[in-house]
Amino acid sequence: MNHEHNTSSQASSAPRDTLPTYDDLLRPSRRHFLGASALGLGAAALSEIVGGTLGAKIGGRAAHAAGGEVAGAGVSQNPQVAAPSLIPHHAPRAKRVIYLFQSGGPSHLETLDPKPRLRDMHGQPLPESVRAGQRLTGMSGYQAVLPIAGSFTGAKRYGRAGIELGDVLPFTAKIADDICVVRGMHTEAINHDPAITFFCSGHQIAGRPSMGAWMSYGLGSMNRDLPSFIVLVSKDASRDQPLYARLWGSGFLPSEHQGVQFRSGKEPVLALSNPEGVSPHARRAMLDTLAAMSRDALKREGDFEIDARIAQAEMAYRMQASVPEASDLSGESDETFELYGPGSRDSGTFAANCLLARRLVERGVRFVQLFHQGWDQHGGLPGGLSHQCRQTDQASAALVLDLKRRGLLEDTLVVWGGEFGRTTYCQGQMTADNYGRDHHPRAFSIWMAGGGVKAGHVHGATDDFGYNVVDGGVHVHDLHATILHLLGVDHERLTFRYQGRHYRLTDIAGKVVPGVLA
Repeated sequence: MNHEHNTSSQASSAPRDTLPTYDDLLRPSRRHFLGASALGLGAAALSEIVGGTLGAKIGGRAAHAAGGEVAGAGVSQNPQVAAPSLIPHHAPRAKRVIYLFQSGGPSHLETLDPKPRLRDMHGQPLPESVRAGQRLTGMSGYQAVLPIAGSFTGAKRYGRAGIELGDVLPFTAKIADDICVVRGMHTEAINHDPAITFFCSGHQIAGRPSMGAWMSYGLGSMNRDLPSFIVLVSKDASRDQPLYARLWGSGFLPSEHQGVQFRSGKEPVLALSNPEGVSPHARRAMLDTLAAMSRDALKREGDFEIDARIAQAEMAYRMQASVPEASDLSGESDETFELYGPGSRDSGTFAANCLLARRLVERGVRFVQLFHQGWDQHGGLPGGLSHQCRQTDQASAALVLDLKRRGLLEDTLVVWGGEFGRTTYCQGQMTADNYGRDHHPRAFSIWMAGGGVKAGHVHGATDDFGYNVVDGGVHVHDLHATILHLLGVDHERLTFRYQGRHYRLTDIAGKVVPGVLA
């Protein structure tokens, strides 16, 4: 069935489905009436034959094939929700992803890609041969001279492979043999909003599904009682660049695949608890009645988003019991809290969210994305970057160690990084002990761990100035293709037809990066 997905790498060659398209179903006509009737009779017959909820059988195919548990009543009956039945396309190395998104753009020059030469040339103009006329932001493009800024911190080599890391990452240094540092990252966006939107959805313009939504759609859920895509935002981060719910939205995919944000405090999910005076029995009766009314509306309207809302309401009902249990950290040992560091007992901090992420993947959540703001150091870099690393370094490393000791790291992919890097030169005035760096999309670094990634390895390289990629370049689309590959998905075959064309996370580009694979 190719109107909702395409299992061929050439979407344009997909034959037209014999079923009505989404637009057909919304258009009142004789064809609509006959088609909807036929679908309804066929669905009822098939449901009776297989003996179960039709939506669970259709929507859960991919999850079942991947070894996951098929969600029951909460899985949509929408034919467009059904992911390609051949998923996984190949043997997966990872079952789940934890993405530690460092919003604002961490400086790779102080953290994952130190450049000693910059210290020797501190204050000197950046050679024009290095920049080669590349685009600058409006914040530093006016500068007649771009003075090189040497790093305020030192660096050492760690692990068997001798990976060089900045002194601001002492805990990441301890897991050097467990991570793969990707130093050849590059992107097209030079400003925050399009850059973070690009990383989160594969497109610089808002409106596309987020990568977590694509994974939920393509792979299904591994649990029945929690969403397959959960988002955590650090409450202890500096609010420099805004975050929008569309960064974890479902775009044109059915809304049941959007990320669900967990918050700090007594109510992790807003409006999840029953109002005072409403019993669980009354809530169950209300949902049953609402589902019956919605099914009638679906038959009349042909709007499959109605079905998605039923699925979300059922999931919310089950989450009333599962969310409090999953988000309660009180049962964790003192040793675990010490591992994750200061703040891990305080719900909503980055450290506590890393610990919560481990608990969520233990319970079958497919994709957990943490957002930590505050990395946008246009000025005050020495103090600002040091503060960010103190907030995030220990917990990030602890998450890898905790997953490893519990036997989860092997099939859990952990990714750490922001939307771009920072410039070799100083933005604005530079003093002896204070300076800042502008946005730099041409070359920056991330790290990955677990889930089939080559451990204790550095992929790619930048020039002596950390300004240009000279080897092993990895584009945003390439990163997305590689993440999907590790999950057993061919990025060219996971598509969704919308407004007359087949879309995918990697748009019309992207290639798997063999150099990061174990």
